[in-house]
Amino acid sequence: MTTATAQATQHPPTTPTTTASRTAGYPSAASESRTPSPSCPVPQAAGMFASLRTRNFRIFASGQVVSNTGAWTQRVAQDWLVLTLTGSAAAVGIVTALQFVPTLIFGMHGGLVADRFDKRRILLTTQTSLGLCSALLAALCLTGVVQFWHIAVIAFAGGTAAAFDNPTRQAFVHEMVGPGQLRNAVSLNSAVFNLGALVGPAVSAVLISAVGIGWSFAANAASFAVVVTALAVIRGAELHRSLALARGRGQMRSALAEIRRRPELCWPIALAGICGFFTSNFPVTLTAFAKDFSLGPGGYGFLTCALAVGSLAGALYSARRPGARLRNLMELALALAAAQLLAASMPGLVTLAIALTMTGAACVPFGIAANTSIQLAAGDTMRGRVMGVYMLVVIGAAAAGGPVIGFLAQWGGARAGLIAGGLVVSIAAVYVCHRIALATHVAVQPQLRGELTRLCGRWATTTGR
Repeated sequence: MTTATAQATQHPPTTPTTTASRTAGYPSAASESRTPSPSCPVPQAAGMFASLRTRNFRIFASGQVVSNTGAWTQRVAQDWLVLTLTGSAAAVGIVTALQFVPTLIFGMHGGLVADRFDKRRILLTTQTSLGLCSALLAALCLTGVVQFWHIAVIAFAGGTAAAFDNPTRQAFVHEMVGPGQLRNAVSLNSAVFNLGALVGPAVSAVLISAVGIGWSFAANAASFAVVVTALAVIRGAELHRSLALARGRGQMRSALAEIRRRPELCWPIALAGICGFFTSNFPVTLTAFAKDFSLGPGGYGFLTCALAVGSLAGALYSARRPGARLRNLMELALALAAAQLLAASMPGLVTLAIALTMTGAACVPFGIAANTSIQLAAGDTMRGRVMGVYMLVVIGAAAAGGPVIGFLAQWGGARAGLIAGGLVVSIAAVYVCHRIALATHVAVQPQLRGELTRLCGRWATTTGR
């Protein structure tokens, strides 16, 4: 979710390495270095697909195309299965929360593991575990014995694997392409994710209608074989490996202290968490819209695809941008808030789909900007833990947001969650912008101060309020 804010980073002294041992295929550092990544990364090669020139990332991205398509196929099927079994949008939110709760428990430990061990081996383990969870859910559905508690338990188990997978995967992108291509790689990785979000719901709708909901889970389980194969053929010698972190006391506390000390880390993480509280739960909102509009699986898939089209366009747009500033991060947050308010005011299915496309086009560039700036600002030996905290905040916020958005939809209709998200995100963006300006002694741009007023005025004109 980020801009290259490492330019504003102050570099504390580096703790010298006192050992030359190796851990899990990595060079080892007996004590961690607090020196951040270079503030001026190696210049990027031009082009929207520049990072694909790196063989390892090209293989990784190819596997992710299949994986994310399968994941979205399962996500739509899972939400629809829960809604079918319970008839409750709140139950969909609860299952969504259960996928995220393990990150609250294990998120920072996942980042610490990523700093200590071979990231590719960690990913092989987590991806295999996730594939087994999908296979189990497929078996339960195909045998006709699935119950709500089965889905809840499997969601929690998959979330536990994801708690270790997410920070490792984020940091592994940096290892594959290096700092110079990081923004482009994160953008393309997001484009791949949203391409899956575009294709997956359509695949799921076809499978549910044609052969039954269980086959959507089976398709996702099969997709993990492609991911594991891709990880297995990545060349370790071509990775930009950093020093592995040796065991020591207080390593998670030191990461938290570093984040708290540096505004270019703590405030983007905080804003990403606030946005994640609402945007990570768009599927809950879309499920509620499907219920309000009396839509079937095809209509729900249509809304999901509309959001994914905008997200894909936003990711490709970000891939063309060589860099960004913190001001851009705030502007994107305000644009996301305005898009949510616009979507909440749409009266029909088609106009809602158009507004959701705009929402996706704002949401993904914000996420890319936050992700990239945080990774570049973090030091090499601390990147896994910083990304662990980042994922802890974002996914933890999503876990808390799932039931809240579900209950808002149950109480005030599907539009209630979008209105709440637009208002809260806009206020948070202005506040975070103010705090960063105070911490870095940079004046807030006058046009940024007027951005919220202009966007709210446009929303008021559109809705007639």
